[in-house]
Amino acid sequence: MIQLKNIINGEHVGATASLPFFNPATGEQIGLAPDSDNTVVDAAFQAASAAYKSYKRTTPQTRQTLLLQLADLIEANVDRLLEAEVACTGKPAALTRDLEILRGADQLRFFAGACRVVSGTAQTEYVEGFSSTVRREPIGVVAQITPWNYPFMMAMWKLGPALAAGNTVVLKPADTTPWSTVILGELAQQVYPAGVVNIVCGGRGTGAAMVDHEIPEMVSITGSTRAGAQVMSAASKTLKNVHLELGGKAPAVVFADCDIDSTARDIAFSAFFNAGQDCTAVTRVLVHQDIHSEFAAALADAAAALKVGGDNADLGPLNSTAQLDQVEGFLSRLPANARILTGGKRTGTGYHFEPTVIDGVVPTDEVVREEIFGPVLTVQSFATEEEALELANDTRYALASSVWSSNHGLVTRVTNELDFGTVWINCHQVMPAENPHGGFKHSGTGKDLSVFGLEDYTRIKSVTTSHR
Repeated sequence: MIQLKNIINGEHVGATASLPFFNPATGEQIGLAPDSDNTVVDAAFQAASAAYKSYKRTTPQTRQTLLLQLADLIEANVDRLLEAEVACTGKPAALTRDLEILRGADQLRFFAGACRVVSGTAQTEYVEGFSSTVRREPIGVVAQITPWNYPFMMAMWKLGPALAAGNTVVLKPADTTPWSTVILGELAQQVYPAGVVNIVCGGRGTGAAMVDHEIPEMVSITGSTRAGAQVMSAASKTLKNVHLELGGKAPAVVFADCDIDSTARDIAFSAFFNAGQDCTAVTRVLVHQDIHSEFAAALADAAAALKVGGDNADLGPLNSTAQLDQVEGFLSRLPANARILTGGKRTGTGYHFEPTVIDGVVPTDEVVREEIFGPVLTVQSFATEEEALELANDTRYALASSVWSSNHGLVTRVTNELDFGTVWINCHQVMPAENPHGGFKHSGTGKDLSVFGLEDYTRIKSVTTSHR
């Protein structure tokens, strides 16, 4: 039984470990983590505040060196991190090693380089007798809350830009997936001065205490739209900056000139990777009426061919019994017009669920409108380019989308009109560290990854000097 502790001011802090966490592949409990109270949260922020006084003065070169050292430590401890990540998520080990743990190290290396070339303006005389310049500074102490669907990689997305910009951090992992984040915090203590990186475990109460605390100048969360709205409301009391990466309901718009089999396979993998527990996963397939029946059948075949759980799996289990209940609830409420082409039920041990393709749905159906966050994909047809765009944009979410066609002019027009923060063309979920990731509307504010993600963790100061 794993017994986790918080990491505050460079030390493991003893606390009663009362929050159980489980292996979703088996349903068995594997450990306990602290459910940190206000006193613990305050201690973490006090440590981060004290460390900020010196860390904010470090040069980009120093911050680059530290990030590169942490990236090296991640690679050297990949097996240890992988064990913890797979144990808490049930994910396929091979995919997780390459696409999450090692990719996380690469993302740190990107931010290590980006902090050396942050954009700004040169000193200029806008008014005679005065010189003006703009300083880009760290924001201060940052409260960060990560989700359970990508616990390690989301910690990279948050720590990387925050530390590169010169901030100090108190980070809370999700209560169901704390293990890999605590290990990451231990590795960070080998590199960073005490108090720069603090890890606090806990549930919703811990997260609320972090958002309410007076010290942090910014709160960054990746989670549901409901959680983001609650954080934004609570943060308004102390006028904190908020950085929100929230829900999605990504459409894949498929035109009649696509290669049906290869497109169906690509969309199926993008929809069901990580058991569909991904805010950018394809959830709505909008396909031209001329190929609707053939494409829906190919999509169902591609979904059914995916291996669920076990060795060499394409997708692992859902995260928890609560998530399993949520997915099953959506399917139990399907209207009469909806037809399940494949899947639709749990399978094997633990919290595994079959990849599910549903045809015959209409825009007002619950499964079309609401974020399910599971391996469930709906199919709708359209007759015209205009109708495709209307269906695609008919959602309060605006995170990610894709369009599938070899017609350059059509793709250009559709890309321009899709109201989403990311649009992929003949692909989906390609996310190098150089590309910004973030949405509009109910999908959040701000960007992760890229130089834009780094800039989100800075503030702008105008400085004007008299020539006298």
